[in-house]
Amino acid sequence: MQPKPFILSVKALIHDGHGRYLAIRRSAASKNNAGQWDFPGGKLDAGEAFDAALIREVAEETGLTVQLEQVLGAGESELPDRKVAYLFMLARARGGEVRLSEEHDAFAWMTADELAAADVCPQFRAMARRLAPGPP
Repeated sequence: MQPKPFILSVKALIHDGHGRYLAIRRSAASKNNAGQWDFPGGKLDAGEAFDAALIREVAEETGLTVQLEQVLGAGESELPDRKVAYLFMLARARGGEVRLSEEHDAFAWMTADELAAADVCPQFRAMARRLAPGPP
């Protein structure tokens, strides 16, 4: 049996400089995780650099222009036909107004604590919880 191929997906945790992050909710028509909170981003096109792909995906899904700041971490999930490796990047909103694509039906600027408590897609929950400050 052949091992499942990996694909790369990049996700942006966009902050507003006031301690809030942009979360977007997957629409009811979504094939996976409908109604759950997501982070902007997606898969790379063939030959596309990951940073260019993330900036493109953010613009397509949210209408925002962002500046990537740093790598936050990585994660993975398994689908029936493939494995998805996620690269999470911290980004700052630099321009535009949130204008969602058809893939999402709501957005919210959430604090790290709110994100940790939200109904985030399972493959992103660990990253959402990582942002929340721990006990002193």
